[in-house]
Amino acid sequence: MTRPNLDDESIQMFKTGPNDTGSSSLQIALLTKRIESLTEHLLVNKKDYACQRGLRILLGQRSRLMKYLMKKDRAEYERVMDGLNLRIKSA
Repeated sequence: MTRPNLDDESIQMFKTGPNDTGSSSLQIALLTKRIESLTEHLLVNKKDYACQRGLRILLGQRSRLMKYLMKKDRAEYERVMDGLNLRIKSA
């Protein structure tokens, strides 16, 4: 359960520039990778309640970032959701 690397190929498409480390789209992509990792861990370790709490925190954080991005730039929001295979919320 390591944190995703910024040099990962699947994350490169969400960067807005070569030095981007904190744009909303990149943060959503990084959180999604961490959520996927924790979900796999919880499938094996069902009673890891500390991990469940951490997962809920990450889901809330990603939800807030997605809401912000949807308000700020709808086209970028849809591009990120399509790239991560996430459902698009209708406004």
